Amino acid sequence: MLADLSALEVSLLALVGVAYLLLVVLLVWVVRLRSRVRWLVAHRPVGPDDLAALRRELAGALRNVAVVRYDAFGDMGGRLSFSAALLDEAGDGVVISSIHARGESRTYAKGLVGGKSDTTLTPEEQQALAAARSGKASA
Repeated sequence: MLADLSALEVSLLALVGVAYLLLVVLLVWVVRLRSRVRWLVAHRPVGPDDLAALRRELAGALRNVAVVRYDAFGDMGGRLSFSAALLDEAGDGVVISSIHARGESRTYAKGLVGGKSDTTLTPEEQQALAAARSGKASA
């Protein structure tokens, strides 16, 4: 069949074949490029609005934490009692205390708003609160 075609027709067929192959390569390249663009859009750096939203969320996160360990009773050793303060940026959060005795342990939680509690804080709880507000991990 190719023998019946002129040299010009063979050249044109070859050119069409090369153009078709080039078109296939370009289409594959476009598909890969679109996939890469979708990935980049999904993983793009945060914009100003996203950053402001992240800052608002972070302000409400319990990120200031401190733990104070102590012996609640003179006859007990090992500093098994503790008070832990967990606060957000505004000083809202909770102080949790666990008092360990020989026969029992008791746990208490006191809410904090603006770094203050409506319930009287023990000296150890005040120490944990101060350490959390100052950024010390433990005292």
